[in-house]
Amino acid sequence: MSYYVTTPIYYVNAQPHLGHAYTTIAADVLARHMRQRGEDVFFLTGTDEHGEPVALAAEAEGVSPKELADRNAARFEALMPRIEATNDFFIRTSDPRHTEAVRELMVRIHEAGHIYKGEYEGLYCPRCADFKTAQEVGPGDTCPVHGIELTVEKEENWFFRLSAFQEDLERLFDEQPDFVRPPERRNEALSFIRSGLRDISCSRSGLTWGVPVPWDESQVFYVWFDALLNYVTALRFAREGEDLTSQYWPAAVQLIGKDILKFHAVYWPAILMAAGLDVPRSLIVHGYLLMDGEKMSKSLGNVLDPFEVMDRFGADALRFYLMREVQFGADGTVSTEGFETRYSTELANDFGNLASRTVAMVERWRDGNTPAVAHDPVIEAELSGVAAEVAAFLDAVEPTNALEAIWKRIRRLNRYVEETAPWVLAKDEAESQRLDQVLATLIEGVRVVTVALHAFIPVSTGTLIAALGEDDLSWRAATWRPVGTGSKVGPLAPLFPKP
Repeated sequence: MSYYVTTPIYYVNAQPHLGHAYTTIAADVLARHMRQRGEDVFFLTGTDEHGEPVALAAEAEGVSPKELADRNAARFEALMPRIEATNDFFIRTSDPRHTEAVRELMVRIHEAGHIYKGEYEGLYCPRCADFKTAQEVGPGDTCPVHGIELTVEKEENWFFRLSAFQEDLERLFDEQPDFVRPPERRNEALSFIRSGLRDISCSRSGLTWGVPVPWDESQVFYVWFDALLNYVTALRFAREGEDLTSQYWPAAVQLIGKDILKFHAVYWPAILMAAGLDVPRSLIVHGYLLMDGEKMSKSLGNVLDPFEVMDRFGADALRFYLMREVQFGADGTVSTEGFETRYSTELANDFGNLASRTVAMVERWRDGNTPAVAHDPVIEAELSGVAAEVAAFLDAVEPTNALEAIWKRIRRLNRYVEETAPWVLAKDEAESQRLDQVLATLIEGVRVVTVALHAFIPVSTGTLIAALGEDDLSWRAATWRPVGTGSKVGPLAPLFPKP
């Protein structure tokens, strides 16, 4: 079965920030891991360039929406290699090929009788590009997301018969209880559905920056219809001369933030049903990263800037911290202090130092040749299950738990070094065989956790696996081998040097 993973597409009304990196890194971890397992993977990300939020931001800057979109889309696209993201395609919704595909799909929905003309009046947030229901309005008719006063909008436009899909959506949530995760987000979406769905506007008459409605060129499609369809339209032209829709749709995993839950868990499956397309297999909703501005740090200041972190510590350090610090799916605080603690104690000390001292001991006492002897059965028993455990967590899109499963083994290997004291064994010729076993066991343990970590910190693990005299980073290589191979280890500079 193919594995298609998507991030939400990011608004170009501002530059990339930590939240964008967070979602994209999570998607990349899943994509890399599934490629390790030999799956047919397609990973999509991109930018959402139409609609009122972008038009308003461009107006405030005194530039055209296209100028703003071109400038900021380039920044988002440049972010991907910086964070070591291996996306297969980067979609821009201003791409004429996307526009053509949106128009075609919306004509299909219109001709199926799911779109009609009407008049709408309601409270609207221009920054969300969303008409708010009574349950979604904050105190004093404000937007609960942005805190700004909502405006009353009244206009004649085209409507999507969302109400017609009430029973279909309830059935979807009943029959596929894991369709939206975590459970509290599923319950939130289901509660919205059960409260009674109303038809929603699918076009705007006062905007020109968008995809024109084919049967009414005086209007453009409401930005969410344009944006949501990107997950399907991209497959039509992501690979030159091929339509990948039948190969990859429905998506295996669509990652979103909790602020766009309604659009993805309610509107999106209804739109797909109206177009005669399958719904995605799962929507995984993550929480907010909260900044703790009160904790100061001598080395980074009080704002966790992803670009500064990568400039000083590398992309692997940022990737690890974001997947490690906050339980994926929940809100959580990130800070410069938290980053420095994780970097120093876990990356530099736990993992980096374990790798360096293990390689150095083999170089010093065995001329760089890993002893080809049977490994310690106690450590084998404790590490042999890591591959299955990590794979299960990543199948469930629980990267934080996957990292903890790996770190449990890294901590065990560090304890093993202290328990066996190889530096003591090396002084006693009678303990030569025991030293061989300990060194071979440590090399094998480091190799296994390195393979398991590759999706999270690909640059460092690539360096380390080569230093271990190995080259296989496929998932089958995360399996414990009972006997050392005699591989030649090479010199290893500190993987995570302390500043």
